[in-house]
Amino acid sequence: MNEPKAAKASATTWPGEGTSRVPFSAYTNDELHRKELQRFFYERHWCYVGLEAEIPQAGDFRRTVVGERSVIMVRDKSGDIHVVENVCAHRGLRFCRERHGNTKEFLCPYHQWSYKLNGDLQGVPYRRGVKLDGQFNGGMPADFKLEDHGLTRLKVARRGGVVFASFDHAIETFEDFLGPTILQYFDRVFNGRGLKVLGYRRQRIPGNWKLMQENIKDPYHPGLLHTWFSTFGLWRADSKSELKMDAHHRHAAMISTRAKGGPKQEVVSGVNSFKETMTLNDPRLLDIVAEPWWGEPTVVMTTVFPSLIIQQQVNSVSMRHIQPSGHGAFDFVWTHFGFEDDTPEMDERRLIQANLFGPAGFVSADDGEVIEWSQQGFEQKPHHRTLLEMGGHGVGDADHMVTETLIRGMYRYWREVMDE
Repeated sequence: MNEPKAAKASATTWPGEGTSRVPFSAYTNDELHRKELQRFFYERHWCYVGLEAEIPQAGDFRRTVVGERSVIMVRDKSGDIHVVENVCAHRGLRFCRERHGNTKEFLCPYHQWSYKLNGDLQGVPYRRGVKLDGQFNGGMPADFKLEDHGLTRLKVARRGGVVFASFDHAIETFEDFLGPTILQYFDRVFNGRGLKVLGYRRQRIPGNWKLMQENIKDPYHPGLLHTWFSTFGLWRADSKSELKMDAHHRHAAMISTRAKGGPKQEVVSGVNSFKETMTLNDPRLLDIVAEPWWGEPTVVMTTVFPSLIIQQQVNSVSMRHIQPSGHGAFDFVWTHFGFEDDTPEMDERRLIQANLFGPAGFVSADDGEVIEWSQQGFEQKPHHRTLLEMGGHGVGDADHMVTETLIRGMYRYWREVMDE
């Protein structure tokens, strides 16, 4: 009879000063989730909204989200890119229902208020009323001004063909937000070459949004959970690796070079995911061609907190967009892309290797499932806590995979911003 009281009392209580033990309530508390949305998605953070290549022509737009707020990324006739909130200034309607398209203006279907592509209000039906019997009746008051009632505009940052936006117009520059270490890995992929979109995937994962950030800050699990990684050497504990963070420990890069030759026995001994006799029916899945921009690493997974994962797994490159939906679910949107100067053969190679990822991917299906199971455990026992002590209690860069330092770093930042 006393356990519900204990669970409620510990809803936002951390067991100690560090971040090696995270209370389950950090994943299950609705009040905490709303606070996270405000402090991480709507204030002081740049959030990913898309690629410039998704809206190449004037009037092209794509609907997406920042946190749980619907926004539209659009290109105007001068080539500028705007991001506006998908909420009509009149009666609050989410006026844009299409995921993407081309338009000359935004029009709210309820009362036909129309907006320029930059969000300026340009037309209000019957603004001056209706002329009946020689005089105007109704209409907006005399002090109504179009310029006071545009759509909410977000601040926009563009770099290397990628678009970020923020509701916070006092935010630091995007470059300062990433910091020099993570900016280096961002520019490694987005180095000025033109991008082209190869396809999309999206899924709803029934787990807290932070669990996906954790998953890609966790080098401990890939060689244990994923048969593909452990068996074919794409990511194993015996791979040469580095873990890097920004100064705030919010962003991170996991860098790995594919292990050559057979695995070390101590790495795969007793590991259930390793299948020594496993072979491929389609060898194209491992038809890997080194690209000049890689340098030495064959895999770099970059997390840009709070909303983005930049994936380079050998020749497969994609953006993974985290879109929270309440405390217990998030939409995960994959944008697979390549480069304008890729050959048709490279396009095909990137798409074939993309089968490792996505909702039914040979690797990523595992992640979606264990995130769901984690959330189920958190909901069942919200007064308990996770244990993040692999590699010790501290936070810092590392040159091996057997550590949870990047997750501890993320929660150090989380606690600072959340005042928890």
